Amino acid sequence: MGKYEQLAKDIIKNVGGKENINGLTHCITRLRFKLKDESKANDDILKNMDGVVTVMHSAGQYQVVIGNHVPNVYADVCEVAGIGGDAPASEEDAPKGVFNKLIDIISGCFQPILGPMCAAGIVKGLNALLVFLMGASYSTSGTYMVLNAIGDAVFYFMPVLLGYTAAKKFKLNPITGMVIGAALCYPTIQKDALAAAGEALGSLPLLGDYFTTFIGIPFVAGNYTSSVVPVLVVVAFAGYLQKLGKKFIPEILQGFFVPLFVLLISLPVGFLIIGPIVSLATNLLSSGFSNLYAFSPVLTGAVVGFFWQALVIFGLHWALIPIAMINMTTAGFDTILVGSFGCSFAQTAVIAAMFFKLRDAKKKALAIPAIVSGVCGVTEPAIYGFSLPEKTPFIFSMIGGSAGGALFALLNGKGYTMGGLGIFGVVNYISPTGDASGMYASFACIAVSMIIGFVLTFFFWKDKSEDMKPVTVETKNPVKVSKEVIVSPIEGKVKPLSEVKDAAFAGGALGKGIAIEPANGKVVAPFDGTIMTLFPTKHAIGLVSDNGCEVLIHIGLDTVQLEGKHFEAHVKQGDKVTKGQLLVSFDKAAIEKEGYCVDTPIIITNTNDYLDIVETQEASVKANDPLITVLL
Repeated sequence: MGKYEQLAKDIIKNVGGKENINGLTHCITRLRFKLKDESKANDDILKNMDGVVTVMHSAGQYQVVIGNHVPNVYADVCEVAGIGGDAPASEEDAPKGVFNKLIDIISGCFQPILGPMCAAGIVKGLNALLVFLMGASYSTSGTYMVLNAIGDAVFYFMPVLLGYTAAKKFKLNPITGMVIGAALCYPTIQKDALAAAGEALGSLPLLGDYFTTFIGIPFVAGNYTSSVVPVLVVVAFAGYLQKLGKKFIPEILQGFFVPLFVLLISLPVGFLIIGPIVSLATNLLSSGFSNLYAFSPVLTGAVVGFFWQALVIFGLHWALIPIAMINMTTAGFDTILVGSFGCSFAQTAVIAAMFFKLRDAKKKALAIPAIVSGVCGVTEPAIYGFSLPEKTPFIFSMIGGSAGGALFALLNGKGYTMGGLGIFGVVNYISPTGDASGMYASFACIAVSMIIGFVLTFFFWKDKSEDMKPVTVETKNPVKVSKEVIVSPIEGKVKPLSEVKDAAFAGGALGKGIAIEPANGKVVAPFDGTIMTLFPTKHAIGLVSDNGCEVLIHIGLDTVQLEGKHFEAHVKQGDKVTKGQLLVSFDKAAIEKEGYCVDTPIIITNTNDYLDIVETQEASVKANDPLITVLL
């Protein structure tokens, strides 16, 4: 037992006892309980307990905020309560709606293997590049064989990897999921192996020939190595069977009889029914995209290139990943994702153009790492920090990506592997035989995407902000505190930041925080500190507390376009202020009459300096009420 035994006992007692605990996980600062009855928990006692910062109710969880020593407290709570540990909790709520759930399943299954999959793709691409540079003789060498094994393993045994990740998603024993994936990869069960062994015994409508039977039932085999969809469906079915098995099989026998029950039903059903039907559906889907590409490669590339970044923002791009992998499995290459290759470069060029036109020195400095990140294929800093808030540059990046995608498709670009992103992805377009024409076409795609994105932004986007002179604030002997409470600068209704209708704020790109729907037009200081930035339009004000907490108060959305109309500042940049001092007043009714939303995000801009940001659980606040607690 650790040193937090007594704290653990007190927490368990005040969440209603161990019999009230359905589950427990933890994140970086919080114990996350799933309680049978939250009304049995004593919020007030827990909030005032030494060692507990506060209590929150969120996403169906009863969250006890502890601090950076939460793993040790978690271990003691598990031991005292006699419960098993689990993985750290997800920060996201369960998705709503069939389509959202489908996307969540696909992303949840692919995200854990994305890093190794990209690494393997890069190895395959480099091996293809070496074939191109060294000639056909290299493809018979031991070096080629070893690198090819490294690059091919992830893709060949994809059902095994997805069997594991899908099992975790569908609450199936992960090893059982891997066995299902391995069975789908078993050599003698593949269609090509069965076809080579003998003549077809017959044919089934739509499903094709069969070469053997299972207990008298025709077995239409498929080639499941490297496949993605069949294993997901079979594992989902197996997850349901496991639940059923645990319900009817006595607990003393569940250890091996439940997996036996699951495997003996799910795999035959998978081979005889699920596999053939899913393969038919995925082949039809793949054929549909192939026909679209055959109708007009340029149109296909242009459409994918234009919408790709918007799909990524909403997570909908995951719907195209399995289709691309199906194409690679069936045809040996993919033409769908070719259209998306230029998007990251178009976005990067847009930020480069913005860099030359930005007048805010701080934003110019932040643009450089966003450009470097974009060249490597990671565009989130560029999108959420720069182009999306300005809207027009983001549209220019979509146009650049569309033009690059159309050109790449016109030049017959084909992707042979799911490899690296950004500049590291050019080797994805070298064929296994060493044909590098696709790589040359990718360079043309990069050039066109970047030129169009840069030119449109440079000549047609204008930085609306005036020159800002940054103020350097020196805090002499700052007080070191374990937490700091930020009071509300505005009276009004509290909203989660995720509900703000602005992607940069809602996505947390600018930092964590909260939003308020103002009840009046007064903004006061949330602490004792200094005015770091007062925008000339007076719609946004940045402050730093005497303890170093940096806060941005952004009055309304897109209100920068009012150019200061309906706003009045009562302080100036560099002023020292005290908690509760009036900073800005604004005419709420007039702003709303002009069609602007007055929801006001309050952001901790140096979020990364803190261990955790805890927002108030109150539905509404008055000025000077506790709003946000930052934990050091």
